[in-house]
Amino acid sequence: MPTIQSRIVIGLIKNRHLFKMRLKPEVVDAGFSVDKFRKEVDKATAKMKMPKSVTTRKQTLNTIQAEWIVPEQPVEGKILLYIHGGGFISGSCQTHRMHVAKFAQGCRLTSLVFDYRLAPEHPFPAAVDDCVAVYQWLLENGYRPEDIVVGGESAGGTLTLSLLLALKQKKIGLPKAAFSISPVTDLRCLADSFRYNAKNDIAPMGSWDVWTKLYIADNDPTLPLLSPLMGDFSGLPPLHICVGTHEIHLDDCVNVAQKAKEQGMAVTLSKWEKMVHAFPLFSPLFPEATKALTEICNFVKNQIHE
Repeated sequence: MPTIQSRIVIGLIKNRHLFKMRLKPEVVDAGFSVDKFRKEVDKATAKMKMPKSVTTRKQTLNTIQAEWIVPEQPVEGKILLYIHGGGFISGSCQTHRMHVAKFAQGCRLTSLVFDYRLAPEHPFPAAVDDCVAVYQWLLENGYRPEDIVVGGESAGGTLTLSLLLALKQKKIGLPKAAFSISPVTDLRCLADSFRYNAKNDIAPMGSWDVWTKLYIADNDPTLPLLSPLMGDFSGLPPLHICVGTHEIHLDDCVNVAQKAKEQGMAVTLSKWEKMVHAFPLFSPLFPEATKALTEICNFVKNQIHE
């Protein structure tokens, strides 16, 4: 059974439209404004404070804006490359730095988050190309593949899987391990959970269709780097997938974990009863979020310290 704290927090998020004096939840349709949405997200995150025990430093990696997030006494020579979420259309170092700080502290790893190009201005493969470029920058600047863990949530969880497949395709050294929180793995959004969990999850109704189409543009959605479920996972490093049973992406996570295991990949699928999209990022607001985040960090520490 979900804790009282989780039911309160998730209930408030699901009914966030009431705080805007709207009787009905938002529906994302053809009239959706990407620019307005980005401004709302930026405004909501602009004043969030970072933990005092974490230091930050901005850096430009060739043309990509990035930010280092460093906890106290990080493990020397190891790094977490974090790929932020935002439906492929939003998100940045600013919107996710406080979330990355939680993983940096929990894993005791120097962490790097970066601004990959967003749709619709820059549809696929721009985001994947930027992920590969940042990973290559790390290799060119002294990090070995076995010193790197890659992770992300939502669209960033998808791009984490896409990055692994792209690195394999390009024959670039693979990271030590990866984690993926609430990824969509088939961007056609055909999985049954998009229907039976539509009212259970916190994602705006219709967002999965509109946002993913902006990212797909004129490309074939079954391309493995777009829809990782279509990829070949043989030879890829250990992977931890986290998902809630009330998520629209539940079936996508179950399906990709099963396929990866069948192809010989070491996969841990962690399903959390009645939890919603990307819920570990809500740590420490309710116990399930904190426990899931701790579980992910323990996975990373076990892998990186082998």
